[in-house]
Amino acid sequence: MSITLADARVVTPAGVHDGWITIEDGRITHVGRGQAPRGDGHGLGGRYVVPGFVDIHTHGGAGGSFPSGDQEEARRVAGFHAAHGTTTIVASLVTAAPPDLARATAALAELCDDGVLAGIHFEGPYIARSRCGAHDPALLRDPSPRELAELLKAGHGHVRMVTIAPELPGGLDTVRAAVSEGVIAALGHSDASYEQAIAGIEAGCTVATHLFNALPSLHHREPGPVAALLEDERVTVELINDGLHVHPAMLRLAARAAGTGRAVLITDAMAAAGMGDGAYRLGSMEVEVSGGAARLVEGGAIAGSTLTMDLAFRRTVQEVGLTVAEAAVLASLTPARVLGVDDRVGSIAVGKDADLVVLDDDLTVHRVMRHGAWLSTT
Repeated sequence: MSITLADARVVTPAGVHDGWITIEDGRITHVGRGQAPRGDGHGLGGRYVVPGFVDIHTHGGAGGSFPSGDQEEARRVAGFHAAHGTTTIVASLVTAAPPDLARATAALAELCDDGVLAGIHFEGPYIARSRCGAHDPALLRDPSPRELAELLKAGHGHVRMVTIAPELPGGLDTVRAAVSEGVIAALGHSDASYEQAIAGIEAGCTVATHLFNALPSLHHREPGPVAALLEDERVTVELINDGLHVHPAMLRLAARAAGTGRAVLITDAMAAAGMGDGAYRLGSMEVEVSGGAARLVEGGAIAGSTLTMDLAFRRTVQEVGLTVAEAAVLASLTPARVLGVDDRVGSIAVGKDADLVVLDDDLTVHRVMRHGAWLSTT
């Protein structure tokens, strides 16, 4: 089956052009400029077409949670975010006891086999108590290569990333162990000094878990991990653009320092995304959502977000000041490169999966396509 999306503003890493896209058997076969050739066309009325979003850090949404390990919930979470344009999603788990982590990992690995998920991310338990945020401090542990190896076995090759505080005992060894197994080591929830962060990067950390959040602040005499992460060309930095986690000025600073090739948008969304205010859980922690802001009942720490990627994309253009093409790189191509799947997704190019998001002039979602099939309509 072939379909041509005509009368579109096609967004590629090189910019935006008026043109058309032809899709056959779930893949992009042609990307053209100007008027589309005759055939089974679908006119988009001049709307933007951007590549499907790739979210490498998500905990939940639509009332469901990845950390629960419930497959029905996980499918609901993935479907909810797909309706908001995220066609490739990684399931992020939070700190839990090893048996609980292994159980959830094994269940989610089956959904990776089915193509529902693109991988699994352990955000804990190898993080600093002083920067634990919404993670249960009673369940934190020093990083352990041996324990990580057991958790990776439960994932059957689908664990893609683990967040580690490199300054902890065993931290650098666990970073090296993760990398040796083909798992991305991310530096985050850490009290590392500038020098300790550099040691973590040298050991193999290549991602900064939600830069600025749960890390020491930049200081002109004590630059800390943020400076180390921003200045090293080997590191990609995650950014939560929900208007709460990071001020737009700091997002602009990070985007300029890292460039579109080293900055990615994430949602860090939890179960309340798409649901409204009320009481929720993030792992073992009780969360209260008020005015769209998720905070722990005890202590008031920010507990993930209620963000969706389409809103993050829109804010990045309208409030941070990036172009539509630049925002698409942050939301799609660069995170696809982080996961090593940019040969299939992340940009609009011949041969790639037809994972596409059609946006109105105000950058709200009009339709979403995954593997050549429409997922949602308005």
